[in-house]
Amino acid sequence: MSLLADTCGRILPIDLSLANATQRGLDRKTKPRHSLGRLEELACRIAAIGGSALPGTLSKAIVVMAADHGVAAEGVSAYPQEVTSQMLRNFARGGAAINVLARQAGVRLVVADLGVKMPLAAMPDVRVHRIGAGTDNFAHGPAMTRAQAVAALEVGIRIAGELVRDGIGLLGVGDMGIGNSTAASALTAAFTGARPAAVTGRGTGIDEATLAHKVEVIQRGLHVNRPATGDALDVLSKLGGFEIAGLAGVVLGAAAHRVPVMLDGFITGAAALAAVRMAPRAAEYVLASHLSVECGHRVVLDAHGVRPLLDLDLRLGEGTGAALAMPLVDAALAIVTDMATFEAAGVSDTGR
Repeated sequence: MSLLADTCGRILPIDLSLANATQRGLDRKTKPRHSLGRLEELACRIAAIGGSALPGTLSKAIVVMAADHGVAAEGVSAYPQEVTSQMLRNFARGGAAINVLARQAGVRLVVADLGVKMPLAAMPDVRVHRIGAGTDNFAHGPAMTRAQAVAALEVGIRIAGELVRDGIGLLGVGDMGIGNSTAASALTAAFTGARPAAVTGRGTGIDEATLAHKVEVIQRGLHVNRPATGDALDVLSKLGGFEIAGLAGVVLGAAAHRVPVMLDGFITGAAALAAVRMAPRAAEYVLASHLSVECGHRVVLDAHGVRPLLDLDLRLGEGTGAALAMPLVDAALAIVTDMATFEAAGVSDTGR
């Protein structure tokens, strides 16, 4: 059995009895019932995922994967393709937004090159798992072979497994790749049946004419490739990217180890769609950090059936939203473990 098939087969349903047990504990805290709203929901979800009604503090990491996309040759981005490699170097040097926010939140950052077009010299802070020098242009044929998609998925699965074995209890995902919002829009259209125009946004900040062209490129890619929507691997290989497949693998790997995954924005949400289509139970392990201004992101979150924790008009990617939301998990779990009960505090409880 392949690593991918084995991982999908090991994903179990979350334990809702533990969510209920955690909620009963929260109801004994010195507050009106459910008055901490979605923090309580978050604590219960973490408990159900991790298998403990008292999860405690979780060690956290964000995996950022970078790769280039052949579809960038169609002129769908405001930035040239060499920016992917340049930003990868920026990550390695600690100068990007995700570096700042990860440090602020006390989150370990793992950066991986899955296939930028212009590879970098060896850097100690960038893991190299190159599948190729960027995908092919999906406007003219499949972005990658099925074997390449599986290889990228299994890179993500292995990285997730390594981090869990190293003690990580909450994984976040982030992306970097010029042209990857075009791939994410195509994947979202294929997986959800939405019109390309309804799930295609401005990405790096393109103008109206380029946006219309971007939609046309996606329509062309869907027509040329005719992805089999019942076969997630077919959709992913024809329309996705190396880093998107790798991130889907992280989602699957985390779920197989009963570890929650904090999504970032549109790209990671589309990656998670691929993961969930391969292993539907993986949906129970997904948390949404924020709502991006990319119009397709709401469609993705609706497809996952999750509500974002934040809405800050973000559209950067890199895992920035995940880094901002992770302290909310800390806060939710601290309420479970540290807040006094009515009995311990000598406070009267109405019982309602």
